[in-house]
Amino acid sequence: KEAAEERALKEAEKDKLITDLRQQIDSLKRKSEQGSQQLQGEVMELQLEDILRREFLHDSVVPVPKGVHGGDVLQHVHDLGGTLCGAILWESKRTKTWSDGWLPKLRDDQRAAKAQVAVLVSTELPRGIATFGCRDGVWVTSPACLLGLTSALRVGLIEVARTKRSQDGRQGKMELLYNYLSSPEFRHR
Repeated sequence: KEAAEERALKEAEKDKLITDLRQQIDSLKRKSEQGSQQLQGEVMELQLEDILRREFLHDSVVPVPKGVHGGDVLQHVHDLGGTLCGAILWESKRTKTWSDGWLPKLRDDQRAAKAQVAVLVSTELPRGIATFGCRDGVWVTSPACLLGLTSALRVGLIEVARTKRSQDGRQGKMELLYNYLSSPEFRHR
């Protein structure tokens, strides 16, 4: 009877040890998957930076430091003359499911960064967007459409900046022109 009780206790110990080890294995498995997801996300961020730097030589591409609120990359768009025309804040996601919660956070980050445009590059897109589109004020794109969308957004920022610059001093220019046209000098010519 004592031997049977002792064997039962040893089997219970062994079962408990097996259960604890299985829980530890599951916990380590989850941690390793989470770590690899973080690594995948960081690799996508670095790839995004590299593409933007390589394709848009006139722009300055600045990574947002880890632990700092904001997107992943801030792209300062410059025209061919080197004039700053605006900024694009980039966020990259490499997940299996889409989350609508990313959009309000990116808009807040956009305001904080004083960027004119916010773009979310994601391997998984929301319903209704097959390649790229604008959702709640944020551009959403697949990695495949990244360069085309970036080119279009840059052209828009450069054109808006050019128009704003042409409007600078417009009132003063109009006044000078009016004064000249109504002057005796113009009448004599």
